Amino acid sequence: MTPSPVTTEIIRSALIQAAEDMNMTLIRSSYTPTIYEGKDCAVALLDREHRVLGQSSGLPIFLGNLEECTRCTEAEFGASVWQPGDVWVLNDSYIGGTHLNDCTVYAPIFVEGELVGFAASRAHWIDMGSKDPGGSMDSTTIYQEGLRMGPTRIVVGGAENPDVLRLIETNVRFPYVTIGDMRAQVACARMGVRRLGELFARFGAETIEAARAEIFAQTERLERERVAAIPDGTYEATGYLDNDAIDLATPLKVTVRVVVEGDRMTIDLTDCADQTTGPVNCGRSQAVSAARVGYKLLISPSISLNGGSFAPLEVLVRDGSMLGAREPAACQYYYSSLGMLIDLVVRALAPAMPGEVAAASYGDSMIVQFAGDNPRTGEPFVTLEATVGGWGAWHGGDGETALINNVNGSLRDLPIEVVETLYPVRVDEYRIRPDSGGAGRWRGGNGVVRQYTMEADQDLSLWWERSVTPAWGVFGGEAGAPPRVVLNPGRPDEREMLKVNSLRVHRGDVLRCESGGGGGYGEPADRDPAAVESDLALELITRRP
Repeated sequence: MTPSPVTTEIIRSALIQAAEDMNMTLIRSSYTPTIYEGKDCAVALLDREHRVLGQSSGLPIFLGNLEECTRCTEAEFGASVWQPGDVWVLNDSYIGGTHLNDCTVYAPIFVEGELVGFAASRAHWIDMGSKDPGGSMDSTTIYQEGLRMGPTRIVVGGAENPDVLRLIETNVRFPYVTIGDMRAQVACARMGVRRLGELFARFGAETIEAARAEIFAQTERLERERVAAIPDGTYEATGYLDNDAIDLATPLKVTVRVVVEGDRMTIDLTDCADQTTGPVNCGRSQAVSAARVGYKLLISPSISLNGGSFAPLEVLVRDGSMLGAREPAACQYYYSSLGMLIDLVVRALAPAMPGEVAAASYGDSMIVQFAGDNPRTGEPFVTLEATVGGWGAWHGGDGETALINNVNGSLRDLPIEVVETLYPVRVDEYRIRPDSGGAGRWRGGNGVVRQYTMEADQDLSLWWERSVTPAWGVFGGEAGAPPRVVLNPGRPDEREMLKVNSLRVHRGDVLRCESGGGGGYGEPADRDPAAVESDLALELITRRP
């Protein structure tokens, strides 16, 4: 049976909308601002072969990655392990690929007693019991990073597993909100069970499965056509992370080699730095996911993600490398190398796709974390903020200013009102950082300035990157400005730093954070003079290039 094109499109859109409904359920039900404000989460519906039926907006870094958790569970326990009403959790860095704070919650979906798919979400839990609240910038093994769970049933036959809940509650610093976020993910999974069940009831299993096959086939055909349009060849680019936060003097190489042969593409990541002591490592599945982000940015940004999306793509990762970490590698800040990786895929393919590529972005999440005891409430707190920055220019347009990095997609920085209401911190300044975007025919986007004053003694942790390899320009465009962070600027105790773990700061101390800008595209001399005057008037630049 082949469904009509109209029916196929209705089912395609319904599957995507089902994932969006799941995502909204999670966000509205969550307990911590990391999820309900920052939207640090992603959601997907999978078929019974663990292929994506529909994925919500969310963090691109999880593209085609959530299914690794259901695949691993089935591989370990067998297909008979799936039972109606069960819900599972997994956060093992070497399976899901990310840090332990990213917990994947997933449930099998049955229709008339038959397994038809899975509902899955991944969200950042604010604390997993690591050696420092929220997460450590200087961890050297996975065992310092908190509670690590392989595939674990948290709901059995529709009822919560009290033993597992007690295990989680007794290993994290904020058990009430952590269990609240977990239950939000369970509600998200149940929404997926409900929505996919409704589609099967409306269209029938035969029609749904035929439409799924057609959707996957259509997507694969379009993907292969677009890969085939790229000239055959080997394309390569290299960049360097600043360090691993332990050995501050040694940059870490990230090399991307892209091989195009007909309608097939291979992204080879085997020539990257070895597994490091510091927490910049990731599991293989997350490196594959990041490579897919770089691929999708160029090849098929307008095609919705599904089981046919990456059929033309193979990703090679070396076991024991920074991108294919083995136990007990620390993985807390796994995404620094991946943001670099995504930009490098684009840079490598620039000679073959000059009209499609963009210059590099500011590149990292640029984390600011405060932790301590809140004098307003008498309770401990931890806050985690990503900082926006500048994106690279492209053929025909300037880079975006004050946008979250490409790893994080629809994640949001926390509003000032939320920060000041919940935590003993005042935000004194939040504005665009002029002159931080790289000059070019099209200018790179600018970063931002965000300045805090401490309203109580507390601990400060920072993870800022991309000073060794700031956002490069392409085709003659200049690089964007690197990041800069200063504690107590202009005072005798002024201190510049990009990475620090649990540094004690005091009431009245000031933290000034300046994120980097994006790279420029084309020669600066070719920029339209009217655009230069507009930039000056808007104070995006303070001087003519």
